[in-house]
Amino acid sequence: MYMTRHASKQTTGADGLDSPHVFSFAPNGDGFLLDGKPFQIRSGELHPARIPVEYWRHRIQMAKAMGMNTIALYVMWNYHETREGTFDFQTDNRDIEAFIRLCQAENMWVLFRPGPYVCAEWDLGGIPSYLLKYADIRLRTDYASDARYMRAVERYIDELVPRVRPLMAQDGGPILMIQIENEFGSFDRNRAYLEELRQLWMRGGIPGPFYTEDGVVQLQQNLSYVADGAIALSNANAAQIDAVRKIFPSVPAMAGEVYPGWLTHWGDDAFQGTSVDLSATLDELMRNKQSFNLYVIHGGTSFGFYAGANVDADSGEYQPDITSYDYAAPINEQGAATARYLTYRGIIARYLSAPLPDVPMPIATIPSMDSNGIRRLMPRRFASLWDNLPAALAPADTMQPQPFEMYGQAFGFVLYRTKLERYAGGMLDIGDVHDYATVFVGDQYAGAVSRTRIREQLASPRNVVHRQPVALPDASSAPRASVLLEILVEGMGRVNYGHSMIDRKGIVDPVVIHDASGASEIPQGWEVVPLPMETSFIENLRPICSDASRPGIFFVATLSIRATGDVYLDMSEWIKGIVWVNGRNLGRYWHVGPQKRLYCPAPWLKPGDNTLLIFDLHQTDAKPVSLTSSLS
Repeated sequence: MYMTRHASKQTTGADGLDSPHVFSFAPNGDGFLLDGKPFQIRSGELHPARIPVEYWRHRIQMAKAMGMNTIALYVMWNYHETREGTFDFQTDNRDIEAFIRLCQAENMWVLFRPGPYVCAEWDLGGIPSYLLKYADIRLRTDYASDARYMRAVERYIDELVPRVRPLMAQDGGPILMIQIENEFGSFDRNRAYLEELRQLWMRGGIPGPFYTEDGVVQLQQNLSYVADGAIALSNANAAQIDAVRKIFPSVPAMAGEVYPGWLTHWGDDAFQGTSVDLSATLDELMRNKQSFNLYVIHGGTSFGFYAGANVDADSGEYQPDITSYDYAAPINEQGAATARYLTYRGIIARYLSAPLPDVPMPIATIPSMDSNGIRRLMPRRFASLWDNLPAALAPADTMQPQPFEMYGQAFGFVLYRTKLERYAGGMLDIGDVHDYATVFVGDQYAGAVSRTRIREQLASPRNVVHRQPVALPDASSAPRASVLLEILVEGMGRVNYGHSMIDRKGIVDPVVIHDASGASEIPQGWEVVPLPMETSFIENLRPICSDASRPGIFFVATLSIRATGDVYLDMSEWIKGIVWVNGRNLGRYWHVGPQKRLYCPAPWLKPGDNTLLIFDLHQTDAKPVSLTSSLS
């Protein structure tokens, strides 16, 4: 049994807010105890990385007003170790300690979920992509199986330990428990790995309490629990908790992930999870006084390039996640209470002796209407990517293109180019490109290849094919003896779940040209131009567009406002690209949907003029961008 003391202010009983508290496991495993009395964990999951730092307190207060007494949070390792050996736990919304202190200030306990793997529909499940530079790397395994991975994990946990230790309950902080790994039973059976992770925390002076998270079947099959640790169950209800208690009677079990909605992929027919109703599940959990965590109570946004992906278990299709992580959660992407929120709040309140706090006021939005009707911005052509290319990374003697990770690049785009000395047209096969490529021959757009399946009516106007060769322009249209072949590849999110996580980006197969006669050629002598589209690149774009007909153009618009507020940018008239506002990357849009609008939080705006920058892979003419106040 673990016993932890907590001296911070918590609304836990009649004994006062300032007295020390002891958090422990009941000796018979029946549940959790606080000051020796039964304690129900009512948790809502929030991800600091998906929420602007200015909104952290608001979202915590929203969870509290729905009846939660705990906040669960993932820490995305690759959001903090942005380059190998370089950690950032200070800037912007990366200050995890500050987030946890805010939870404490709001009298909320914390369940700490640092991974190293978190899934979370986040790029590579939070694991840094630099590990993929090793051709034979093994992830989520012990020292004996791959010491390179575990040395990186050790460095990460060593960075966390001194930050987390003062925040543990026994040291006066709000953290009740630390989760070891995440849903490991769905991946492998390796008790040694889980124990090595536990030992890293203990070596740093944190003896627990620990817990694990898994599905019931996976837990039984792969024994994915740790010594003396509590058990949290994914997609669980009261009956499953009771069943696991019979199998593991000595430690408590809780519903670690209760899903109020679901994730959405690009190309889905509609936003997923909107029909989920947890009313009966919540009522039963509350009636039985069983502990639970809503995953997620508020999802937020996978800003920038951090959205992950899945591989369909049946078809093998790559399924990248949309930018929004609204998740059909009770608190929506913009932080507003939904109808489900109010329903769940009412169910929880019926079982509590004290009234819940008032629901916080919603965040203001920028009016979508002006005196002339619907407010629309009209961008203008600003710059061409082709006039802003940085120097090539490698000389023109590279035998074959390599994935992003081999060049030390995590996100964005890479341009691969080579000269074709005897161009004769034909078909270009770039294999299973990861994940979206536009092809140019002698400055002429030839077509695009998508790893993601696209509905035919959306693909045909731009000659987008799904994992097939691209028809190159007829040789008569490119009569020069030497023609430049250029392939611009976008990485769209690494797989974050299952056994396909070794998901390198860029060109991963040999490039082959098949001419009309049936002969094949593998071009040699490639140059590689990295285009991570980082802030410095965006801020230093030269406003030059020497060929306005060539796709790969940046557009700019000015949003003039008197006062700031949240806003959604409707990109439904655009094709595929990225949007920045005042240098902040809002994420990806794509006309395949279902997401057509990107969320821009008020703190990223300012009164007066704001700069909207759009990079579209296909659009050469500007289209309007409408202002709206909701995701759909």
